[in-house]
Amino acid sequence: MTSATPWDPASFRAEIQTVLDTFVDAQAAQYVDLGDDAARLMAAATQSVAGGKRFRAMFCAWGFRAVREPEPGEEGALLRAAAALELLHASALVHDDFMDASDTRRGHPATHVAFAELHRSSGWPGSPEQYGAAAAVLLGDLLLSWADELMRGCGLPADVVAEALRVFDATRSEVVLGQFLDVSLQARGEADVEQAMQVVRYKSAKYSVERPLHVGAVLAGGGPEMVGALSAFGLPLGEAFQLRDDLLGVFGDPSVTGKPAGDDLTEGKRTVLVALALAGSSVEDAAALDAALGRALEPAEVARFQGVIESSGAAAQVEERIDALTRDCLAALEAAPVTSYARVVLADLARAATQRSL
Repeated sequence: MTSATPWDPASFRAEIQTVLDTFVDAQAAQYVDLGDDAARLMAAATQSVAGGKRFRAMFCAWGFRAVREPEPGEEGALLRAAAALELLHASALVHDDFMDASDTRRGHPATHVAFAELHRSSGWPGSPEQYGAAAAVLLGDLLLSWADELMRGCGLPADVVAEALRVFDATRSEVVLGQFLDVSLQARGEADVEQAMQVVRYKSAKYSVERPLHVGAVLAGGGPEMVGALSAFGLPLGEAFQLRDDLLGVFGDPSVTGKPAGDDLTEGKRTVLVALALAGSSVEDAAALDAALGRALEPAEVARFQGVIESSGAAAQVEERIDALTRDCLAALEAAPVTSYARVVLADLARAATQRSL
């Protein structure tokens, strides 16, 4: 694709899906002799990579194009490298659903729930929950391993792939540490805006936007100046992206998000939104909201706490943060030494990532 060819996000998502399906099918074919149990895990892998917004793959592809257009024969290799970011994301979601005790993902049972139900309905001895937990841990690990394999074998020159893998290694470390910061914040029952923003940065912002941009730029031969410029754009955008996710986790439409209403509340997430709500509510409302975090809520209770968060001013404050971060990222993009076409598309992606309902 060149600057004369319009950017079509839907076609790109379809191409990434084809890469992922082809890769998972090839993996499954290698292990067909292992029987039904392995086949079930492979089927779960197929389900875990189905659908999604594909922002990480998009930012990887446009990090590359920020430096230059792919040469003839590089387009397929770039798609495979970008798809590796989606395998990393799928791995994180499988593990995250288990750690958060989330029942659904994209309108389907989460991995640990589906395998627990398989155990239960099959009448097997032992604990269905333990079996489901084991399946989720192992599937997440498998997807993580595949992400590295797909990146290494993407087909671009070995020297640039080796450089990109160093960025990819940092990405994986950051998302694991960010996840543990999140788990620890919930465990302590703390609601601190700065700590919650640190979780936003390391659990999501860097691996969702900044690092995919870096991977793409490095694969294209971009140097430190380009990587730094893409950080100035990508990090505030990634933070705005996750803050939008936090709003959707409380106020999102279940028919669109594929998650129950108020899902972040029942999961007990100590997000920036929740921290601001606790700080801005009356003593009585703050105590009730704090006590509700992490337990099953009836629809009427979800509606009540949505109202508490709204009236506290927290939702409006998060919207203001999203707007400010979006302005920052777009200003950084204007100053970045990227190709003119990439500047246009990255600005469109920034708006799509921050002003969304899914």
